[in-house]
Amino acid sequence: MERKKWVIFQVETEEYAIEVGRVISIERTEPFTPIPQLPEYVKGIMKVRNELVPVVDLRKVLYEKDEQENESVRIIVLKTNRMPIALLVTEAKELIETEEGNEKQVGLINYKQTAFFKSVIQLQNRLITVIDSDVLIETLDGIREIYTYMEEQRKPTAAEY
Repeated sequence: MERKKWVIFQVETEEYAIEVGRVISIERTEPFTPIPQLPEYVKGIMKVRNELVPVVDLRKVLYEKDEQENESVRIIVLKTNRMPIALLVTEAKELIETEEGNEKQVGLINYKQTAFFKSVIQLQNRLITVIDSDVLIETLDGIREIYTYMEEQRKPTAAEY
């Protein structure tokens, strides 16, 4: 029987999961650099392991509200097919392992605004929504422009040669 490991986190009062293999790190909130003219959900960029990463407020994406700064807020840095991305979440809760059969497909996959909801993990008294980070990044408005900006920031300048 196949087992999967998940990082469980909270946004608002709901629990979400991302496969452990997609998570680069979980960080305390640190100052990040705001970038003008980016979509409202992008709070800025931050340096993680010598790489510039856009910080996406997942509460803004899901609930159209800004995440409130407090001691429990965390940044989950993910690898995606396009680029690393940092998700600002209400709380990083735990690591869990599930067996095949705990994960059920949801019928919302074809709805554009929730296409990144891959499935739901059913535990005894909990339903945890699984997020596909690759689909999430592709469905966010303006992400191509952000990707282009991040690629330009990675290119060495003439002074660095």
